[in-house]
Amino acid sequence: MSDLLYVNGGTPLKGEITVRGAKNFVSKAMVAALLGETPSVLRNVPQIRDVAVVTGLLELHGVRVDADAKAGTLHLDPTDVETAHVADIDAHAGSSRIPILFCGPLLHRLGEAFIPDLGGCRIGDRPINYHLDILRQFGAVVEKQAAGIYLRAPRRLQGTKIALPYPSVGATEQLLLTAVRAEGITELSNAAIEPEIMDLINVLQKMGAIISVDTDRVIRIEGVDRLEGYQHTALSDRIEAASWASAALATGGDIYVRGATQPEMTTFLNTFRKVGGEFRVDDEGIQFWHPGGDLRSIQLETDVHPGFMTDWQQPLVVALTQAKGLSIVHETVYENRFGFTDALVGMGATIQVYKECLGGRPCRFGQRNFYHSAVISGPTPLAAADIEVPDLRGGFSHLIAALTAKGTSQVRGISLIDRGYEHFMDKLDALGAEFGRD
Repeated sequence: MSDLLYVNGGTPLKGEITVRGAKNFVSKAMVAALLGETPSVLRNVPQIRDVAVVTGLLELHGVRVDADAKAGTLHLDPTDVETAHVADIDAHAGSSRIPILFCGPLLHRLGEAFIPDLGGCRIGDRPINYHLDILRQFGAVVEKQAAGIYLRAPRRLQGTKIALPYPSVGATEQLLLTAVRAEGITELSNAAIEPEIMDLINVLQKMGAIISVDTDRVIRIEGVDRLEGYQHTALSDRIEAASWASAALATGGDIYVRGATQPEMTTFLNTFRKVGGEFRVDDEGIQFWHPGGDLRSIQLETDVHPGFMTDWQQPLVVALTQAKGLSIVHETVYENRFGFTDALVGMGATIQVYKECLGGRPCRFGQRNFYHSAVISGPTPLAAADIEVPDLRGGFSHLIAALTAKGTSQVRGISLIDRGYEHFMDKLDALGAEFGRD
């Protein structure tokens, strides 16, 4: 199947779609199953490429994975965990960054782990030094070699005290997956507390872990000798829900997102309303629509939870090109997240990016020469264009732009979108979008 999508835009998206479990949680919960001595069951699992990658990596390590795709259920049996061949890990992981999170569980189960060269979305540095430093502090021996990074645990990992310079989600996940079976107490200061992190804590607690979360971003874990399997239903994907909400706003449409939940989206919903969108929450999901009239420009800063999520920013920027006045967006989480705006400018949007902090406060990128603020002037009609998908979230944002623009756009590299958006073309079809594929 071609990696090229032809999109005939200019038609409001209207209808109903369903979102399932959060991409940023499900893969981590799958890794957590490695820690258990008995099988686990994970429900509300989407059919996305990241799930397929983690499934393959688990199977390489001897975990039996039985999937019911229609029901969205995974049965994970880690009884026969074993060391995987380096070449197999490297070939299967591809550009995924998930293998780094296998390290803690594998060090506990096998005493060793391997990480191939890591890829991921091109949105910033995202160094793995936080991860390696954490593992070293637990007592792991880290050896960098040509094929990747080898880790060994000469003895049982030991609890430790760690203070993160920034509340990194990945580093917090690494610590949780490593500390729960380490000997003694582990304390993490300046931890990430995103909803997906809290749901991972829920899973680990079901397995037998002892974890407390303080209001000052301090997480304390009391290590245990043994963990059991879990049964858990994944929280809804708040990023996908917000992406479709932004698509409704940009195209002047009306989309009911079944499975979307309000608590994890409170900050987004407030912003959506400020821009001029309308929404209605019920027990089954959230309806998002453009009520007509002018959208309003806003000033916006991304931040760690409970702030405005960085992954919500890119789709919303497309909608802001249709808002009246000057909108200012200050990105404080990833330093290179405005690269996707080049394509929007090529389609007719008026967007300027700046190195200065154009927000309410200076951020860690202000003195580092990164273009991390944007000014969007609107409304500007968008015209069809040839677009190359740069990364997962930027790619979906480009897709929204193509759906908004008059004429037929060619969107290349759409397979990247499959990483985090389940059956997105079926959903486009359900919403009345006009598109085709070679």
